[in-house]
Amino acid sequence: MALRIKSHWWNDDNARSLAEIGSALAFIAWRIAVDKAINLHCERFVYRDDAQRLQVIQEYLVFLIQVADRLAFGRFEDDDRRALITSFAKKCIEHLQDNSVDLLGPGQYGDAFVERLNTRSGEYADFELGTDGPSYAFLRHLGFEIQTLMGQQEENRWVIDQIMDKDGWDAYKGFAKAFGDLFE
Repeated sequence: MALRIKSHWWNDDNARSLAEIGSALAFIAWRIAVDKAINLHCERFVYRDDAQRLQVIQEYLVFLIQVADRLAFGRFEDDDRRALITSFAKKCIEHLQDNSVDLLGPGQYGDAFVERLNTRSGEYADFELGTDGPSYAFLRHLGFEIQTLMGQQEENRWVIDQIMDKDGWDAYKGFAKAFGDLFE
């Protein structure tokens, strides 16, 4: 069943701040990331535990933050782009923190995500996002990072292919459409 994403504002007449748009993007990205993590399980890939599943969700969030930054480039001045992506990332951290506490118990989970985001931002900087979507290298990096998290056990051996051929593309397409819709 396809994930239904609500990406139009209820009242189109009101102007939205970049922080409000960033918050909406974070909610959409969280839903997409969770959906893709669930899809891996449905495709018979095996998670060791909830902590590992949350790590996969984080990789998708980092990927989608990179996508948002590329989509915002040229559409906004640098300061506005920075404000949008910062509010988006902060809301992603809030979603991650809340859900991690619910699943794993008390702790500070946002700091590790910020480290991951900073590291991956440098890694993704060399990859292109063109008008037709992310480059092969862009999707391969997402797949590689998730493959690394899930391990090389027999049942998870082909997870990189699933990410590159299907799930990564689906995540990109759903998010890019929602991103455009929020600015209509």
